[in-house]
Amino acid sequence: MEHVAQLADWMMNEGRRSNDPVIIVSHFCTSLIEAGVPLWRVNIGQRFANPLLIAWGVVWTPQGTDSYDVTHARMLTDGYVGSSFEYILENRRPLHKSLRGLDPKTDHISYLEFAELGGTDYYATLLYYGDGSLHGCTFVTQSKDGFSARHLEMIEAALPALSSAMEPITMRKSSRSLLRTYLGNGPSEAVYNGTIKRGERTSLEAVVMFSDLRGFTALTETADEEDVFDALDGYFDLIVQAVEDNGGDVLKFMGDGTLSVFTIAAPGDRAHQCRQSVCAAQDVLTGLAVLVKRRIEQGKPPLDIGIGINVGHVSYGNIGSPSRLDFTVLGGAVNVASRIEGLTKTLGHRVLTTTAVAEAAPELFSTCGAHVIRGVNGSVELFRLVE
Repeated sequence: MEHVAQLADWMMNEGRRSNDPVIIVSHFCTSLIEAGVPLWRVNIGQRFANPLLIAWGVVWTPQGTDSYDVTHARMLTDGYVGSSFEYILENRRPLHKSLRGLDPKTDHISYLEFAELGGTDYYATLLYYGDGSLHGCTFVTQSKDGFSARHLEMIEAALPALSSAMEPITMRKSSRSLLRTYLGNGPSEAVYNGTIKRGERTSLEAVVMFSDLRGFTALTETADEEDVFDALDGYFDLIVQAVEDNGGDVLKFMGDGTLSVFTIAAPGDRAHQCRQSVCAAQDVLTGLAVLVKRRIEQGKPPLDIGIGINVGHVSYGNIGSPSRLDFTVLGGAVNVASRIEGLTKTLGHRVLTTTAVAEAAPELFSTCGAHVIRGVNGSVELFRLVE
């Protein structure tokens, strides 16, 4: 067990400090091979506490090491149902299975695939973490003799060391993933890196985009609950995809509305970020057309949207009480974006912007004239996106 002892020392020191799961798993596998364990494929699965992703992991083969993510939807497919991961997590015990003489009618597809590629023996077992969570790992060999009892003993002896290196990475990834899910990429990084005190804020320049689902109140009064949530999910999918694809962050959902920001890191980025916000609005309208067509084909009422975009200085940070905080943006630029989104209903145009945004892509806009905006002295010229 000398190799296992050396592996444990590396895992609890260099591995744990590396913060790199690919390096950790690669070293783990090569060390076991040097100790005599005939590994061909290893999958180290890690469970997430996340409403969008349920797991992530690292797969090692002699050709390389790669990481992957698993969505909740994947857990409902044949890829998981009936698999070794389902077995060990539900039964809380390892699984040792020969890959010879499999029955295509009863054996899980993963066993059949590994056997077809030359796998001869399979072992699945658990990793135990300090918070009580269980995680799975699988080992496949192409050795004609399969895994011996000695091989499995060495694997099990090495797992606590692997856990010591992987657990802090999994906890950090879970925390960051949760923050990213609820706050978006930019804000989640700020909070994770320490912007957490009440009243702590940063003043910067950003493009602010408000969107609102038109006719939502009427929809809630006439449609059933399932259709209301289906409409919201479809609409939010459009917004998030369009904003993130164009470099922005959806900062919050507000009923049937969204607040998104495209931060401007340097003065030279202003025009670019304005164009990116406009591209996001165009992508939303393109996706909305597809969504509306599908809804009509399903006999559901169509959806429409209003979008207001403005650029200016904002305050970016935490507000709230000592026990409950909200990460948001505040400022005059935010208020104007919200107000002009409201004007999309009365002016009859789905996307309205201020002059500063329209100037970044003048070929895409047409003036709507000057309008009085509540809270702003004088009138403000607005521009509509030419669809």
